[in-house]
Amino acid sequence: MKNLHVALEDGTPIVKGVDLKVATGEVHAIMGPNGSGKSTLAYAIAGHPAYEITEGQILLDGEDITEAGADERAQAGLFLAFQYPHAIPGVTVTNFMRQAINAVRKARNEGVDDPVPVPEFRKQFLAQMDRLKVSRELASRYLNDGFSGGEKKRVEILQMAMLQPKIAVLDETDSGLDIDALKIVAGGVKELVGPEMGALVITHYQRILNYIKPDFVHVFVGGKIVEEGGPELAETLETSGYEQWEKEEVTA
Repeated sequence: MKNLHVALEDGTPIVKGVDLKVATGEVHAIMGPNGSGKSTLAYAIAGHPAYEITEGQILLDGEDITEAGADERAQAGLFLAFQYPHAIPGVTVTNFMRQAINAVRKARNEGVDDPVPVPEFRKQFLAQMDRLKVSRELASRYLNDGFSGGEKKRVEILQMAMLQPKIAVLDETDSGLDIDALKIVAGGVKELVGPEMGALVITHYQRILNYIKPDFVHVFVGGKIVEEGGPELAETLETSGYEQWEKEEVTA
């Protein structure tokens, strides 16, 4: 992201000039209080149409995707895990996942007229479900329809494992999780981050960072990054909170 500014549809500015580079193999954490614009930043990265990029650029592998649609960004290798994943009645987890994989294969010319064979898909899908402790019973249910908070988040990490994005943005993935679900979700993210994937973890609590140790921490207040550091900065925030930067924002 280069000097990224984002506004709501009515023109209200939310994100006010963000410069941030995330490489594969790295975990970056954005920490900030409620209402600081963290989720707006996540949605803007993913291409949500309700948020307008008014200035700056988003680049992926050096290619400018600022004007690309959400589907094009996903196909290029971006992934967003929602704070509150949406239910899609009528579409099973299995069908959703297979269609998503085939769309990515087609976009990357890995199988333009050749959808992933059902046996191959099923073998990989079930293996990932077992690894991430996602109940196989969920495979035949409608996506997120009636799922618990933990089930929704595990299924999102399952999607990430299957789609293998280059950059994953996790918007307060720890929200509403009990400690067991949090450990499983965090474990899945840790396994996937490596030479092929980097992660941007957005949160206002250190809790998830106890299980996914970040390489870099960015404090986000008033729509911009106001402080940067290593994992020790997250521990400082857990003790001191965001008050000092919020006061500076009010004064400014």
